[in-house]
Amino acid sequence: MALQALHSSGVAFRKILSHFPEELSLAFAYGSGVYRQAGPCSNQKNAMLDFVFTVDDPVVWHSKNLKKNWNHYSFLKVLGPKMISNVQNNYGAGVYYNPLITCDGRLIKYGVISTSILIEDLLNWNNLYIAGRLQKPVKIIALNENVALRSALDKNLKSAVTAAFLMLPESFSEEDLFLEIAGLSYSGDFRMVVGEDKAKVLNIVKPNIAHFRELYGSILQENPQVVYKIQQGSLEIDKSPEGQFTQLMTLPKTLQQQINHIMDPPGKNRDVEETLLQVAHDPDCGEVVRLGLSAIVRPSSMRQSTKGIFTAASCPLGGFIVFSRRQQIWPHDWFWPMKREWK
Repeated sequence: MALQALHSSGVAFRKILSHFPEELSLAFAYGSGVYRQAGPCSNQKNAMLDFVFTVDDPVVWHSKNLKKNWNHYSFLKVLGPKMISNVQNNYGAGVYYNPLITCDGRLIKYGVISTSILIEDLLNWNNLYIAGRLQKPVKIIALNENVALRSALDKNLKSAVTAAFLMLPESFSEEDLFLEIAGLSYSGDFRMVVGEDKAKVLNIVKPNIAHFRELYGSILQENPQVVYKIQQGSLEIDKSPEGQFTQLMTLPKTLQQQINHIMDPPGKNRDVEETLLQVAHDPDCGEVVRLGLSAIVRPSSMRQSTKGIFTAASCPLGGFIVFSRRQQIWPHDWFWPMKREWK
């Protein structure tokens, strides 16, 4: 099972986890502090560690975490765990981040997301925020026996492969595939335009080909629509209209709906299957899929970054921020959470 490739027994990560309430259905670490990246993020030693904690009951979890780690939260803490959970679930991408926290001598950032919201995102790609992170190699620190969650994690990986296939030619390399997969959750992300490294996806994939191969190898070997030549690191897929229609029909629901919205002329009101059949015969099928992804990611990334302004404990209402990656000070930097939340 592909999910097994995600597991890690890192003692350092579990030690950090011990500082938080135990009721977690999933906890994972990700980003440049976990897996080496090329370019500006290549120095892992001082990189911030990024975590996501998945919890069944956000109100209960935040209530316990406020008692243990009151100083982690912004001014929203005075409104209590119910308000924090409301902000978490109903704004942005359903995740609440506490950034710039010192824990066991390391600078960390952690996001909290409800188990039910994560499962929905993994299955349907409602916003591709945390689901997108889980399409890249991460370090799983804790994972309970929630069958629905485990199944959704695996389905998310298979969906990532399918979406990438639709945007690739008939023959391509492993690296081409992994670049498409790693870029899914950045499609249309406005932060690609406002100063982040344009080579970010390449910097993620290049040093981690082996980790991507471990994550997706079994899925590729079991997929009947692909010829996977492992020794050569090359793949061939079925690009016939019939093959593409089969792939389009297995895409997550929200992406199918976005494609339908893009392609459905005013007044036609065609059903999704009819639209996908048309797209399967379109020479620009891959570009239509890319537009559908952008329609999911762009608003999601904007809403989540705006939410970060109010959830960052170090800058509850602006002020001076130490931007650790470049060791610069940004006065009244309202856009700082956007920069720090993207890994």
